Amino acid sequence: MAVSKHTVMTMKSYQHQAENLLKNHLLADTAVPYTAIITGIVICRLIYDLTQLLSALYFNKCYSGLNRLQRIEWNNRGMSTVHAFFIAAMSLYFVYWSDLYADYQTTGAITFRNSTLSTFTLGVSVGYFIADLAMILWLYPSLGGIEYVVHHSLSGIAVAYAMFSGEGQLYTYMVLISEVTTPEINMRWFLDTVGLKRSPAYLINGIVIFLAWLVARILLFVYMFFHVYLHYDQVIQMHAFGYFLVFVVPSVLAVMNLMWFGKILMGLKKTLTKKK
Repeated sequence: MAVSKHTVMTMKSYQHQAENLLKNHLLADTAVPYTAIITGIVICRLIYDLTQLLSALYFNKCYSGLNRLQRIEWNNRGMSTVHAFFIAAMSLYFVYWSDLYADYQTTGAITFRNSTLSTFTLGVSVGYFIADLAMILWLYPSLGGIEYVVHHSLSGIAVAYAMFSGEGQLYTYMVLISEVTTPEINMRWFLDTVGLKRSPAYLINGIVIFLAWLVARILLFVYMFFHVYLHYDQVIQMHAFGYFLVFVVPSVLAVMNLMWFGKILMGLKKTLTKKK
């Protein structure tokens, strides 16, 4: 059936209005952070519900046997896994592949460089931290103890500052690369919950966690601090609060990472001993 000229013009008019709304309001410089945060929260809710739906359809035998709190944590970990894949991939892109923060660029100090995409990406992550922290506090301590509250609070504040101010986004992305370890941690919980703690998959998962944690949460933090040292003349130009965050937040997270790494190492050693 032929489409009338009036219909085509009406569709183009709606398309033009939608593009203007996106460009002039939702993605305007002043609105990007707020749009991104709301987007992040909405996406978290959608993924939480989608995890619940897919789990009931494809993993019903395991999922139906969980109690209420376990189902909530199951869905929550599905949400955090998707966020981890997203933010880790974007962080790797900005830090290692994008030329936004490259030393050869002459667009000013790297501590002040940002773009609409880098700011929007951080906003989505802030939305996740808000949603996840709200769930942790709501069900405290079922989804995590005080260390999770501290981790999410510090991370959320640091990411939000980098998003709103445009300062220190490079170092924020370096720290966010550490989210690459989250899917493995969540998989370990899933395997344990469904009774596969003694399976080969559980052992392999433990080894992957050890290696990923060593690279992304230990060695990468060393590299970040070394990068700060090399570019200290640019870091010192930041606002006092941003300067404070660059040193304090990664330092606190690094200490927590070392503590957790010790537990991972002991757990892996215990598992390997049992296997022998």
